Amino acid sequence: MLPAPVEEKLQETEKRLAEVQEQLADPNLFSEPSRLRLLSRECGSLTRLVEQYQRYRELSEAIEDNRQLSENSDEDEELRELALEEIEQLQPRLEQAEQDLLDRILVQDKDAGRNVIMEIRAGTGGDEAALFAGDLFRMYGRFAERQGWKVEVIDGSPTDLGGFKEIIFSVSGEDVHLHLRYEMGGHRVQRVPQTETSGRIHTSAATIAVMGEPEDVEIEIREADLRVDFFRASGPGGQKVNRTSSAVRLTHMPTGLVVSIQDETSQHKNRAKAMRVLRSRIYDHVETRRQEKEQSLRRGQIGSGDRSQRIRTYNFPQNRVTDHRIRENFNLDKVVKEGALEGLISSLRNQEKEQRLKEL
Repeated sequence: MLPAPVEEKLQETEKRLAEVQEQLADPNLFSEPSRLRLLSRECGSLTRLVEQYQRYRELSEAIEDNRQLSENSDEDEELRELALEEIEQLQPRLEQAEQDLLDRILVQDKDAGRNVIMEIRAGTGGDEAALFAGDLFRMYGRFAERQGWKVEVIDGSPTDLGGFKEIIFSVSGEDVHLHLRYEMGGHRVQRVPQTETSGRIHTSAATIAVMGEPEDVEIEIREADLRVDFFRASGPGGQKVNRTSSAVRLTHMPTGLVVSIQDETSQHKNRAKAMRVLRSRIYDHVETRRQEKEQSLRRGQIGSGDRSQRIRTYNFPQNRVTDHRIRENFNLDKVVKEGALEGLISSLRNQEKEQRLKEL
């Protein structure tokens, strides 16, 4: 049986779905494409959850009907046996439906259905840290490919050795934020660098930010609040150097947030990309402040998004990845080289679900 708070949440979801469907039926909505996309995405996410809840209730009702039938002394023995067989067949399906709903409700966050913008920055370790940042970017690219998601590079600062001092990219697809939100934080690598001749193991680091990508209608950025600077793009070995001021720097005066993009040769395209990143950073800034004010949210909770927290170590000599939040090890070759993050993320989701169950 589902806990009462979960049942209440599911009933609220049904009401919200009805409200969203009513808004989508308004013909005037087609003149607001951003709001239409926002509501359509929410409708899709809510519909999947409500359908799961309906299946759960149907299974519960079917089991209860058969239980009453099996306990009715007026029925013949053969009918009672059939009812018991039906219960035996339906019970595992009900238990699975219950676990699916708990998983969906307890680890669901308000941004679960959003696309994300990820930022990977090399930390301590010089060139080796930049190479590690490149490894992480390729790992997420392979994971996204396994999930059927789309990756788009927004901006990057590559190094001569093939790494990145920083790389910003978007990931779009179904339940992207629901999975990738666990990746925010500090990542550490232990291995012998390519530039190391004595064979010593070095420790380097990179930090990852994961931000839900909001629609235009959710975050309004006034031109009066922006300072826009243009400058010439630059890069290692002459890469991306141009003679025109195509690179863009946006400063959001109310928050002090700054975004610089130089990936494109077009000033207009760089400005559009910078606005995407700035909008996500502002949304992340607002959400972080909101969460800090809510007493029920603990900063140490899995998926809380604390960027200063060291969440994972990639030990190449021992071919293992250790996630410090769940204290579990995973095969490094599969995780890094194949992008097989499914088992790791599943363990994180399960632990978060168990934590939240205790809090009900």
